[in-house]
This record gives sequence, C-alpha cells and structure tokens, in this order.
Amino acid sequence: MDGKDLISTFDALLADLDGVVYAGPHAIPGAVESLRRLAGIGVGLGYVTNNASRTPAQVAQHLRDLGAPAEDHQVVGSSQAAGELLASLLPRGARVLITGGDALAREIELVGLVPVRSEAEDPVAVVQGFHPDVGWKDLAEASYVVAGGALWVATNTDMSIPQARGIAPGNGTLVAAVTAATGQKPLVAGKPEAPLFHAAAKRLAADRPLVVGDRLDTDILGGNNAGFATVAVLTGVDTRESILAARTLERPRYLINDLTDLYRPYPAVEHDAGRYRCGAASAVVDGQAVRVSGDPEDLDAWRAACSAWWAANPETATALAPVIEWQDH
Repeated sequence: MDGKDLISTFDALLADLDGVVYAGPHAIPGAVESLRRLAGIGVGLGYVTNNASRTPAQVAQHLRDLGAPAEDHQVVGSSQAAGELLASLLPRGARVLITGGDALAREIELVGLVPVRSEAEDPVAVVQGFHPDVGWKDLAEASYVVAGGALWVATNTDMSIPQARGIAPGNGTLVAAVTAATGQKPLVAGKPEAPLFHAAAKRLAADRPLVVGDRLDTDILGGNNAGFATVAVLTGVDTRESILAARTLERPRYLINDLTDLYRPYPAVEHDAGRYRCGAASAVVDGQAVRVSGDPEDLDAWRAACSAWWAANPETATALAPVIEWQDH
C-alpha cells in the first residue's frame, strides 16, 4: 500500500469490543495503545456493539477503566441504531412499544418517538431488545402489536448471550418466540445488518471508515453489508483457517494479527498465471487444495492463500475450506 500504514488511508476506525479491545475483563495486548494513537493521526474512533442492555455511558466507562479512549458518544449500540432506524421510518411523536429495558426506552425518546408498554396504548411499531426482565407478558404484548401489522424492529438477533454461569438465551431467541407466534420477521438494526455501522459512521462524520472485528458472521458481514472496508483481527473468535474458508459475504478486505498491525504498511498481493504472492510467500490453487509456499506462522502466507482461494471460488454461499499443502520456499 505505497508504504503507508494501513489505517492512514481511512478517516475512522469502527471497532468491535469483545475479542478486539478486550477478552473477558482484560484488555487485549496492544489494543489500548493502538486505539490511543488514532487521535494523533486524525482518525476518528467509534465502538460498535450489539449489546442493547448496557447504555453507551456504561460501555464507555468500562473502556475508560481499561485505559482506552472512550467518550459516551463514541459508543454506538444496537439500541441506538434501532432508534435511528425507527425515526427514519416513522413520524415524530409516533408511539413505539418497548419490549426491553429502560435503556432501550430512553433511546426511543431521544429520537423523538414515544415509548409505551402495552398494546392498549395504540403503538404503531415495536422495538425489541434484550433485557433479563423481559417475560411472557412482554412477548405477548409484542405479538399482539406485530400481528396487527405494526412495524417491528429488533436491536439484534444474537441467539445466545454469555453469562457467568454459562450460555443463556439472547435477544434472538426472544425475537424467535414472537416470530413463531405471528409468522412475521423484524427489521434488524444491529450486526450483521448495516444500520448500526451507518449510525456509527454518521456520528463520526466519516466517509471512509474501516470496520475491525474478530467475528466473520457479525463484524465482517455487517461492515461488508454497510459498504465499508473490513479488517479481520486474530485476537478473538475467528482463525486463519476459518477466514480462509469464509463464504463470499463474510470475507474481509484485510487480515491482521492484532490492532498494532494497523500502524504497519499492508502488503500488496500480486498474481501472475494463477500464483498469488504476498511478501515472501505465494499460493496457488489446485482443485480443492491450496499449495502455499511459506511459513504457516507468517500472516503473508495466509494473505496469499486467501487471495488465491477466493479468486478460484468467487461465489460461495457457505463456508468452503480447502486442503492446505504447505511447501518450503
């Protein structure tokens, strides 16, 4: 990339949180320092999260506790994206049934809509976000309104949510209950849909944001859906192998080890007669195999392998993993 650092060609970084900035209670090595450097080079910073049960202020405080730069307005959650989506589709002052917590109701108020809690209050829309107190009566009210033909927006559809005691049902399972009762499906504001990313970019007045995430099915797919450049980082869920096998819609433009790589030039991948070269490594596809000349520990080898495999399989609706044959230089 002409010797420029990767991040220097973008005007903002839209960062996922878990697996990118922190893992559990601890910051990922190099992440906080990398985020702090952005201000010095004039690159905006936004955090994008599907969590609709914590307010932006709570998320920002958590980030500040870890030493990361975070003002409340830099955090954009799926509840805010849901509010902005509803505000773009409804007249000011329209009544919206809240299936979720007070933080979600507050976001609806902030965009000039009126939160209500029952079908009897004549809502014209439903917004559904996770909260541990959501129960059967709440889902019933949502079902009555949705079945009546109202607009329905879900903050996100994550099927599970990690808790201290294990994996618990997430907002997606509660949304699925209303779908089962009504036969309807909601518009989705959070990852992997585009509204969350568009809301974050708009807040930063960014024209060329770079989306960084550790999950193909939420972060990378969402960034791609929004039409933004995406970079997969190897500090969380997805691995070199799963990224190589990625279906077309979930393929990142860039692949880096961690956030410190944002401040290094990104190597160009060149190809000639079916051989793809990146740095000292190269790769060629032979049927269902990728022959890679290079070191498995060298990310350039994986970048070459991805370029070769994706070029040979441009349209795949499901993950497709090649056999990898490693060859010495």
